[in-house]
Amino acid sequence: MEERIIEEIIDCMAIYGDDSTIQKIQTAHRLKLAQFWSIKKGMSVLEIGCGQGDTTAVLAHLVGEGGFVHGIDVADADYGSPITLGEAACHLKASKLGAQIQIDLATDVIADEIDFSEKSFDVVVLSHCSWYFQSAEQLAVVLKKARKWGKTLCFAEWDARVTSIEQYPHFLAVLIQAQFETFKETSISNIRSLFTAEDIKKIIQQAGWEIQKENIIYSPELQDGEWEVDFTIQDYAKELLAVEYIPKKLVLLLQTEILILKDAIQRNAIKPMSTYVLISN
Repeated sequence: MEERIIEEIIDCMAIYGDDSTIQKIQTAHRLKLAQFWSIKKGMSVLEIGCGQGDTTAVLAHLVGEGGFVHGIDVADADYGSPITLGEAACHLKASKLGAQIQIDLATDVIADEIDFSEKSFDVVVLSHCSWYFQSAEQLAVVLKKARKWGKTLCFAEWDARVTSIEQYPHFLAVLIQAQFETFKETSISNIRSLFTAEDIKKIIQQAGWEIQKENIIYSPELQDGEWEVDFTIQDYAKELLAVEYIPKKLVLLLQTEILILKDAIQRNAIKPMSTYVLISN
């Protein structure tokens, strides 16, 4: 049954090349998240940080024709590779799920002109997007605005609490990237801030939400750990050159961390970190 649902969802998505294996794994993970959140038919959903629509498609399938998913992302339509956000959105809108989806790209929810009626959405979703925010303060502003718009907050992000040696490279790659980001005024990187589960809970509660339920979901087949490790190793030298000022001692530390990362992937397989999920009202 679940395999059939996944096939139906990815049939509506833009796939790079002829192999849908990667998308099946990504979609299966998002389905686990949505099932934990109890997304049901007829719901109205605001998804902040929708990206290329990995979660959007799952949400749209679950809410059905009587529901509605409004995806918002600050990135431009030409952001992303090998498929851009714009290409992914157009493909999704043209599919059988398109009637219950609206996607607004290059839209900053922090902007004063972005507003919705009070409790106009049953659910506000932030799925694997909080590390894209420039700071905890920026994330807090978004969550405070969303408190007015939605009845329930559904949240998911990688869990930095490593539980196996195979998850260590993913965590270390994220940590290295986050250190680079502290010296950037602006960024288009995948990881701009690193929030732990405790950080996330604190920010959410300070924004006025009350956490009702939380869990850890592990999807070992996800490729994200490998992607982040490859990106970090390939781009760290370029990142060092791009930062105008960085202390020499920190440069040496980052280079040492790269060596530790390279050693780690030679010794063990790379598995993704788990995902921390919660529901708040």
